[in-house]
Amino acid sequence: MIELLGKPNVEVDDISIDSKTVLPGTLFVALKGHTQDGHDYIEEAIARGASAILLQEPISKKYKQATQTTFIQVNDTKEALRHLAPYFFDYPATKLKLIGITGTNGKTTTAYLVEALLNHAGKNTGLISTIATRYAQHEKKAKNTTPGLLDLQKIFSDMQQASVTDVVMEVSSHALDQERVAGCRFESAVFTNLTQDHLDYHKTMEHYFAAKKILFEQTKGQWIVNLDDVWGQKLREIAPDRVWGYGIDHHDSLYPICFRSTLAGLSMTVQTPIGEIGIEAHLSGRHNVYNILAAIGVGIASGLSKIQITEGVAALKQVPGRFEKIDLGQDFTVIVDYAHTPDALERLLSAVKTLGPKKIIICFGCGGDRDRGKRPLMGVAAMQADIVILTSDNPRSEAPEKILYDIASGISTHSKKTGQTCNYEIIADRGTAIAHAIALAKTGDVVLIAGKGHESDQEIGTQIIPFDDRECARQALIAQNKINNEKR
Repeated sequence: MIELLGKPNVEVDDISIDSKTVLPGTLFVALKGHTQDGHDYIEEAIARGASAILLQEPISKKYKQATQTTFIQVNDTKEALRHLAPYFFDYPATKLKLIGITGTNGKTTTAYLVEALLNHAGKNTGLISTIATRYAQHEKKAKNTTPGLLDLQKIFSDMQQASVTDVVMEVSSHALDQERVAGCRFESAVFTNLTQDHLDYHKTMEHYFAAKKILFEQTKGQWIVNLDDVWGQKLREIAPDRVWGYGIDHHDSLYPICFRSTLAGLSMTVQTPIGEIGIEAHLSGRHNVYNILAAIGVGIASGLSKIQITEGVAALKQVPGRFEKIDLGQDFTVIVDYAHTPDALERLLSAVKTLGPKKIIICFGCGGDRDRGKRPLMGVAAMQADIVILTSDNPRSEAPEKILYDIASGISTHSKKTGQTCNYEIIADRGTAIAHAIALAKTGDVVLIAGKGHESDQEIGTQIIPFDDRECARQALIAQNKINNEKR
């Protein structure tokens, strides 16, 4: 502490980093962010009744008139909050069994599978995911894959008070790099894979991997690592005795002896550290074999039996926006999926190809103000489809046409190099593009709508407008009279 102004023993009922949520009795922490500075909102926090202000800039003379407010100046408010937040909520993470899942693709499905396993085994489980935070009778839509430091400690506290014992959480590279989970100790952790994404933030794959590694440095139990991924192999080299490796090609601790994928789901026999386990899952595709293997590893590390694992996997019917089938009785298949990286798109298309469709029609885009380097690679990955429709994802502040040009450039360059042709169209409006994809579909075809998955809105400029790929697809099917009314 550099300086204290006001009563040293002020009573604090809550902590906030958002001046709009300040109530009388709140400690307002002024954080310096990438786009905003909390110090600019101190006066608003005072006006709303903040009992104390934690800041890192010198205490202004004008604040000395606010005699009802205590001011505490420190060197770094972010660092102070890392210690303050767990203390304020009585270190809730220490009273929970935390399971962390990190990687570029597959985190959400793996998290939902683990939640299903633990719930089926009778454990009171909490979930923190890209889609939602949920526990007991509570469910709230997620803003980020991993909540901010203060929000996360509050969630842990609420879960602990609701008698939650085990928490399954997706842990993003941003969260690890920004120390949002600093001080948390994990019982076990999963590494799904590492492919190009977020390089606008991490700059290089090495820095991206370094962020992911932090989770395992905070894990006291089993590391469950995908060894079919080259970065997973690098991770095992750090602590080989702690790793249960999984994969289809690498036969380590967990691997499928055999598996079969259909549109209805997966059938597989898995070799595990506790012997063979038979699996019947509602999830389809080779990519979900990996997610199931990872979840089984967590289940075994958590002490579950073979039958609990078999029944737990079968209990999960669907992960929102992950290979989600839109079925209104039409004579072709419509699938909505969150795939938004080159690797995820390639795996999605490979999974669909194994189902034997007549044609694959894919509709996708790329997010604005994010990793531009992956856009041409997304275009190349999409060339596995028979018909490609490029459209807006969340363009944010960028011109949609610029993003679509970046994707199309990948297709053009690859075509010139290889001679491979690609039938693609550009339709910037996502709703129009989805309707067009469905209009093109004929009996036995598969329409893939990729990139947004579970998301229920679209970011265009400074606006966030309601938009759900699944509902848009349903409305297009109805409008084009391509449905069986019994399934409407």
